[in-house]
Amino acid sequence: MMVTTHAAVGVALASSLVVLAPEHATVGALAALAGGVLPDLDLLVGAHRRTLHFPALYWVAALPALAWAVVAPAAGSVALACFLLTAAVHSLSDVLGAGEELRPWERTTDRAVYLHPAGRWLAARRWVRYDGAPEDLALTVLFAAPGILLFPGAVRYLCLSGVAVATVYALVRKRIPDIIEGSIR
Repeated sequence: MMVTTHAAVGVALASSLVVLAPEHATVGALAALAGGVLPDLDLLVGAHRRTLHFPALYWVAALPALAWAVVAPAAGSVALACFLLTAAVHSLSDVLGAGEELRPWERTTDRAVYLHPAGRWLAARRWVRYDGAPEDLALTVLFAAPGILLFPGAVRYLCLSGVAVATVYALVRKRIPDIIEGSIR
C-alpha cells in the first residue's frame, strides 16, 4: 500500500482521541501520521519492507505504550502510543498488498514483509493489488476522511495533501518503473 494510505490509517486510528482525549487529539494524529510514514523510510536506507518494517516487533513496544497512554494520558505518552501503534499496523498491513517488487502487478515475488523473529518473509495476500492501485487510492480517501472532517489545521491539511499526492501517484504508478529504469541507463 502507499505511504499515504498508511499515514491516513494512523490518523483514522487517532481520530478516536477527538472524543476520548480531545486535548491530545492533534498531537496523537500527527504522531500517528509520522508512525505511518516511518517504516517506508527503508526505501531510502536499507532493504524495503525489511530494514524498518517490524510486523511483530513494533507491537512489543506499542502495547505497553498504549497501556501507558491509558494510565497516564499526556501529550508524550499519547504521541508515543499513536506513533508506535501506527508503525505496527503499517508493517503488518503490508501483508495485505502485493510483493515488494518494482512492478507488483507482474507478481514476480510473494515477499510482502520480513518477519524478523521467524527469519523469513511473509507472503503477499494481494487484497490491494499494488501500491497506487485504484483500491489503494480508495483506502487512502476513506481513511483520510476522519482527519479531514474531525481535525482543524495541520492534520486536516496534511490529510488533504496526502489525498492529492496519492491521486497523482495512482495516476502515474504504472509508468514509474519505466521512468526509473530510463534514468538508470
